[in-house]
Amino acid sequence: MEPWQQQLSQSAVKIEDLPFIPESPEYRERLKKVGEIYPIRINSYFLNLIKGPNDPLWKQVVPTLEELDDYIEGETLLADPLNEEGDMPVPELVHRYPDRVLLMINNQCPIVCRFCTRKRKIGFPGVVTRDTLRQGIEYIRNNPEIRDVIMSGGDPLLVPDKELDRILSELRSIPHLEIIRIGTRVPGTLPSRITENLCSILKKYHPLYFNMHFNHPAEITPEVEKACAMLADIGIPLGSQTVLLKGVNDNSQTMKELMLKLLKNRVKPYYIYQADMTEGTDHFRTSVEKGLDILRDLMGHTSGMAVPYFVIDAPGGGGKVRLLPNSVVEHNKDEVVITNYEGKVFRYSQYNGGNGSSSKNSKSKHQDMCQLPA
Repeated sequence: MEPWQQQLSQSAVKIEDLPFIPESPEYRERLKKVGEIYPIRINSYFLNLIKGPNDPLWKQVVPTLEELDDYIEGETLLADPLNEEGDMPVPELVHRYPDRVLLMINNQCPIVCRFCTRKRKIGFPGVVTRDTLRQGIEYIRNNPEIRDVIMSGGDPLLVPDKELDRILSELRSIPHLEIIRIGTRVPGTLPSRITENLCSILKKYHPLYFNMHFNHPAEITPEVEKACAMLADIGIPLGSQTVLLKGVNDNSQTMKELMLKLLKNRVKPYYIYQADMTEGTDHFRTSVEKGLDILRDLMGHTSGMAVPYFVIDAPGGGGKVRLLPNSVVEHNKDEVVITNYEGKVFRYSQYNGGNGSSSKNSKSKHQDMCQLPA
């Protein structure tokens, strides 16, 4: 058994295994009901990083009674807030955008995040099978408009090396499939999984990209830094995705520290997600304004390379929508009035270079500038 497999086998999976839980029998009994609805898993590596009940790592993985609260302002939160099931032409493959798909490889994770969008299926047996995987790969093969696949789950890197090699080989044999991406939380939560043998497999399948999940600077340990270096050294471009979580990273100082640590380890900050409207996760959600404030504090105050997109994954399957702080104060056919990261106001003269544009056309163009980019 490899070290990463041993750490997985030693995972906390029931209430009795968890640290810093009140001793009250009544409380523990109620908490067991949470674990029956939404499975628990914290591998031994990650468990050893937790310092206490207010620790930002503890909050991400230890169940609370708040998960049983399914309502917000009278509206029921959703088990499938992004309507992934509605965009599945075959089981466990989401085809929402024209040229790319999300293929679920498994439904197991190195840790089970309490805020997970896929709480409805993570950790339960029989969700992803060899047959569903076969159907997904055949769907990609039979649809030549698909040029990009995101391997997801669960976590694809929990698949054994031999099986992962087989899946990657099948995908790479599809002529029209240009890009393979792997969505994973393994490098930050089970870094021992990044082995020399795994790297020898991965480097055969370029262009291969990693979208990695990090939420707090405390996750970036020396072991994680080594894992990221091993992946970067074999030529895999590394990007990060972060969920904005109340009480975990919902302040500018924490988010800036995280982004700079990632960048230092050759990981490009890619997305900060507004938390989805998933049942059992309302206690993690912040206001959208909080995310915009954090983005505003990052922009200009640190390297542009350390500033990710802030996005809402639109409820019901609308896809990702990027949000920006409002930097356009006023605009007309002659000029645009803008503010910078310090709040200072500047005027930018419009181009009127004899192209015959009417003021009506110019106005329409300026209106588009103020819309949030899709």
